[in-house]
Amino acid sequence: MGWDKARTGFKHPGPWFPLLAVLLLGACQAHPIPDSSPLLQFGGQVRQRYLYTDDAQETEAHLEIREDGTVVGAAQQSPESLLELKALKPGVIQILGVKTSRFLCQRPDGGLYGSLYFDPKACSFRELLLEDGYNVYWSETYGLPLHLPPANSPYWGPSLRSPARFLPLPGPPAASPELPGILALEPPDVGSSDPLSMVGPSQGRSPSYAS
Repeated sequence: MGWDKARTGFKHPGPWFPLLAVLLLGACQAHPIPDSSPLLQFGGQVRQRYLYTDDAQETEAHLEIREDGTVVGAAQQSPESLLELKALKPGVIQILGVKTSRFLCQRPDGGLYGSLYFDPKACSFRELLLEDGYNVYWSETYGLPLHLPPANSPYWGPSLRSPARFLPLPGPPAASPELPGILALEPPDVGSSDPLSMVGPSQGRSPSYAS
């Protein structure tokens, strides 16, 4: 009898039920967050760049971190001027020399040097993107701008108080890994009666592909 009562008490869903189910399923689906927000643009991102500047320099210069820890401006791009910019938190980055494995750091007087060890106090920089594509950088701790030292001098003088504009130039493209055991396909032998070698090994090659 209990089963009969349960059957008589059950009501069939109305015509609105399928529509409600579709709406609920759509609301439960997860959607990826678009990466168009400036706040998310550099979150956890690592970039390889050359930092180029032409502000108050006698020559066009790329920021270069050398093996001995000195920071200079180089007229041409070099392995020592290829840098890795990594986001520490929104708007704050660390700058690492790819070849020398030295972090770009700043002293309380504004002088720059390359350190083998990352010091959050000395090696964290705020990054501000300008409308013309250039960036400016400040020490997060000292509030001093990032500025290359004058030519032929490794020291930062008090006259360089305004931030230099740096243009981040893309680094060299990453080499595509070669898959082992995969041989390059030879072009079809259009001069043969079996150009795709479906019957057997090719007996001759077209002069078009002869070396």
